[in-house]
Amino acid sequence: MSKERSPRGSRRRDRTRAVREIPPPVPEMPPPAREIPPPAPEVPPPPGAPLAPPPPGRAGRNLPLAIGVGIILLAVTLASLFIVKAVFVGLAAVAVVIAVWELANALAVRDIRPPIVPLAVGSVAMLVSAYAGGTETLVAALALTVLAALVWRLPEGPEAYLRDTTAGVFTIVYVPFLASFAVLMLEPADGPWRVTTFVIVTMCSDIGGYLVGVIFGRHPMAPSISPKKSWEGFVGSVLFCAAGGAAAVHYLLEDAYWKGVVLGLAAVVSATVGDLSESMIKRDLGIKDMGTLLPGHGGIMDRLDSLLLTAPVAWAVLTLLVEAP
Repeated sequence: MSKERSPRGSRRRDRTRAVREIPPPVPEMPPPAREIPPPAPEVPPPPGAPLAPPPPGRAGRNLPLAIGVGIILLAVTLASLFIVKAVFVGLAAVAVVIAVWELANALAVRDIRPPIVPLAVGSVAMLVSAYAGGTETLVAALALTVLAALVWRLPEGPEAYLRDTTAGVFTIVYVPFLASFAVLMLEPADGPWRVTTFVIVTMCSDIGGYLVGVIFGRHPMAPSISPKKSWEGFVGSVLFCAAGGAAAVHYLLEDAYWKGVVLGLAAVVSATVGDLSESMIKRDLGIKDMGTLLPGHGGIMDRLDSLLLTAPVAWAVLTLLVEAP
């Protein structure tokens, strides 16, 4: 006889097997800690990117320091004018060469490299030519400097030749050629007073625009180029230039007031355009100042911006309206 299995024993074995087949509980793991990403490193803006707007403030520079440096520069310039004219020409040549060097360094930010050696030599030659021979020799020196810049760049090959030489010609015309008109004003017997008048009206544009703009400036003239320049400041420049020009022409050059007003109105336009033009160049290059040589001002080029474009305008107006003694 076959032996039958007990149902109770079968159920016990089934329960034992079921217990063995149940997997052990998996211990609960704590949730992973949330990783905090490190702060992104500050990446400087690429060359040519627009500069961030300056922080709010009515004055954009160290005013006492800027005034002190300006007074020293003015005193040295006027002293050289009335002691020996050639000393003024020498100081102007040094300032122009430094300004050319600053502009060339600024252009290098965009990998634009004008031939600096012929530019520096040509700058001195142009100012000396203007002092020694007048407009004819100045034009000849300009042409020779442009030719020298084109030839100097040839050995470096055709890559970026057009870009570098175009920047070189721009630099030659923008800095030494325009500055040479201040030297041309020395030619008449009252030349030092003519240069002084030119400096006065240009300073009146800067001072009037700054003072009135700081106090009353509400409407920006060109916010994308020079955020602190306002239309109210421009009106201040017009008033200061007209008054300063009238006084300078009458008392220094002994001529009619209205001629000084004409000079002042012409100078305020050229000085404003010169200031905005240099601001546009700096915005395009993505830099704040052309240099750091002058505390409170920036570089030499930052002080010559309005003077450069005003020099030929003042020379033309004084030559046409004010008779030389």
